[in-house]
Amino acid sequence: MTTISIITLIVALLLIAISVSAQERIEMIPFGDFESWSEQQIKESAIIGGAMKTYYQIEGAWDCSNAHAQAMGIDKVSVSVKPEKRGNGTCCRMESTLETVSAIGIKFKALATGAIFTGKMIDIVSMKHSSNPNSAIDMGIPFTGRPSALILDYKALIQNQTAVYAPAKTNVKAVEGHDAGQITLILQHRWEENGHIYAYRVGTIQKEINESTDWQNDFRLPVTYGKSPVALTTDSHQTHNSSGEMVCIEEVDYRGDLVPTHIIVMISAGNMPPFTGCPGNTMWVDNIRLEYNNDGLAQNMKSDK
Repeated sequence: MTTISIITLIVALLLIAISVSAQERIEMIPFGDFESWSEQQIKESAIIGGAMKTYYQIEGAWDCSNAHAQAMGIDKVSVSVKPEKRGNGTCCRMESTLETVSAIGIKFKALATGAIFTGKMIDIVSMKHSSNPNSAIDMGIPFTGRPSALILDYKALIQNQTAVYAPAKTNVKAVEGHDAGQITLILQHRWEENGHIYAYRVGTIQKEINESTDWQNDFRLPVTYGKSPVALTTDSHQTHNSSGEMVCIEEVDYRGDLVPTHIIVMISAGNMPPFTGCPGNTMWVDNIRLEYNNDGLAQNMKSDK
């Protein structure tokens, strides 16, 4: 082989190596294949019917909107998220349900929107957070990656009917607006000062699912770094501070240049406020992954669950 041929071969091999190293890599969010669930059989109190309910929880970094409430000695279970068979495994099904509870001849109705999120439901038994369910969620988990996109499989059933407001009272009120499924990812750089938790918004994804669809596999949603059409939040998400108190995560600005400290992924069958939505709206999701370009930092995700 001539010297020119050897040089040509070396250059070709280098180009191949550069091409391979520049390719994206895709990593599953831990337990994002929804093959690992725990379940518990819970008997509701006799005064509200005494039904036996299967209470589901997702393993790993995920939690969901399922709730086991106890008030004045009465047990009530709400299940809006559950596993469902898909192929040889399982996916996650989230449904907005209008729960009816009958007690002493009175019927109370509450709308529960099926949702999953990275984080932890910290109070699933007492009723002290019933007026604001979001205040019972320690939202987000530690994370130091800079993904280029979120990839997932999803299916949707979106009802074309009036949304309702049902906050566990005897009447159900029709409300204006169209309820839709929603996929959200928020990357935050958090810090604490005097017990307050502040955050810069590093990256954002928000996608409304407005129409019913069969399975959309490998659906890709790119992350927007820095300024985003999605507004900063000051009181909608909460977490524990260093003293163990639940406080709001106060986002102060967009900073796409920073390394995140936490990731929030939230997928829901509805996008309206608590107790508000369209009964029957359903989202199915599976295989939730993060895509990284070559310049993405190594990711680190964990859960204290």
